Amino acid sequence: MFNAVFFKTFITLVETGSFTQTAGQLGMTQPGVSQHVRKLEEYFSLPLLARTGKRFELTEAGRQVYDYALRLFAEHEQFRHALEQELVEGGECRCSSIETFGVLFYPFALGYLKNHPRLRLHMTFSNNQQAIEEVLSRQVDLALVSSIQKHPELSCELYLQESLAVIVPADFQGNSFQDLLSLGFISHQEGQEQARKLLAANFPGEFRGLHQLTRRSEVNQVHLALDAVARGLGFSILPRSVWEASPWQQQTREWYLDEETLWPVYRVRRRQEQLAERYHHLLDEYLHWRQGTSSRNPDS
Repeated sequence: MFNAVFFKTFITLVETGSFTQTAGQLGMTQPGVSQHVRKLEEYFSLPLLARTGKRFELTEAGRQVYDYALRLFAEHEQFRHALEQELVEGGECRCSSIETFGVLFYPFALGYLKNHPRLRLHMTFSNNQQAIEEVLSRQVDLALVSSIQKHPELSCELYLQESLAVIVPADFQGNSFQDLLSLGFISHQEGQEQARKLLAANFPGEFRGLHQLTRRSEVNQVHLALDAVARGLGFSILPRSVWEASPWQQQTREWYLDEETLWPVYRVRRRQEQLAERYHHLLDEYLHWRQGTSSRNPDS
């Protein structure tokens, strides 16, 4: 029977030249060392040692087995190291993300790919339900969504929290809730839900529902919603980090409110399958980057 432990014992014995020292190094008894050698001799049906009293010499078969064992363990270490590297730096990451998160995550991931040439990225922008369906159907391994998903086949955990902001045209001079409503609302993929959460937290006595908002425009790409705000067509509500990374900061500004409102992002995967290490490494690096670049990152 092939057993790598027997080969390890044999290598140590040849290198120490002593059954006593081999037993000490490997935490074995001398009879145990002898047994391992006998098992190898039985496996190859050849004597590996020529014993003279307490001393021994390698037979021709013993020298070849020793050389083979060295190559075996060297190849094993090379394979183990290559596999560890492949799990982190190689292979494919298949992700689906809500657009308000992915609009920053995807450019970061492209930069990450430059430093990890064996890594490949497949990413789609979807709404919450579509992203979950893609995980369940195995089109992707990971979904990044904004709502907790309760499903027996899924594992859902909080990844980070985004700080929401009201973005208005740069020349907007209003200072009341009614002034804001008079601008009209520019919605995006998650704009209505983000607006509901932020306005309810900051205007509990005035905000009664989304029916109060006059939607001037609605688009499923958040950066295009900012384009509309920059043209003076209305206000929008979105993660502050998205606005801070946009090219429209000169034409827009944040309309500051007292109540900080956070928008969660959850990581969702299939419960019975662990994500490969490359996913964890990419997600951890993104968090580190966000913590180092966001001026008002609430947490990550």
